[in-house]
Amino acid sequence: MSSSSSSKRSVSLSLLALAIQLLFIHSVLSQSQDNAFLYHKCSDIEGNFTSRSPYESNLNSLFPRLSYSVPSSGFAALSTGNKPDNVNGLGLCRGDASPSDCRTCLATAIPELRKRCPNNKAGIIWYDNCLVKYSSTNFFGKIDYENRFYLYNVNNVSNPASFNTQTKAILTELTKKATAGGHQKLFATGEKSLGEKKLYGLVQCTRDLRSESCKACLDGIIGELPNCCDGKEGGRVVGGSCNVRYEIYPFVKIV
Repeated sequence: MSSSSSSKRSVSLSLLALAIQLLFIHSVLSQSQDNAFLYHKCSDIEGNFTSRSPYESNLNSLFPRLSYSVPSSGFAALSTGNKPDNVNGLGLCRGDASPSDCRTCLATAIPELRKRCPNNKAGIIWYDNCLVKYSSTNFFGKIDYENRFYLYNVNNVSNPASFNTQTKAILTELTKKATAGGHQKLFATGEKSLGEKKLYGLVQCTRDLRSESCKACLDGIIGELPNCCDGKEGGRVVGGSCNVRYEIYPFVKIV
């Protein structure tokens, strides 16, 4: 083999190795982003429980049941124990997450929630693919107005007024779709053409809400977008009962 051929082969192998390495890095980054931690909150309003108490026992019983029940349908709301030590909890996975991705997210979120809120009688944690929440009070069917946060893209669009109008329009349309009669998942995604670009949106509610309450929850947080995400290329308002998100890249499966 000539030195020229050997050199070309060496370069080709180096490029192949680099391509494989870059593909691996992209895969790792994609996985971490898909299951990224977003936020958590431990509530002090309901007080704390003591180690080895009946409340802790009920909480430790609740979480495995959620881990088992949620992935099959993407949602579960369960209670364990009797008053005054009963615990209510729910788990929700993003509507386009597979059962496997849902299960993986819960397996990360639940231990993390226990670690971050070790003695609180109420807590909530959000990841990209799931939400886990528990409380000593029965919150099922009620809109959670207390737990809420904002996330946004730091980049600004060139025409904020027009873009904000388009953003509100797609999220409002998706809200109608998600809460239409017979829609069981209270979840919708969609896209909207913006000339050479596209706008992608997502809306979702926890399924303990009725469709009317879901719509009220979504309408409320869509109305908050100007407070957090005015003219931003992407943004989301995330709550304990519902969330909305928009981006100018395809972050979600269109269903």
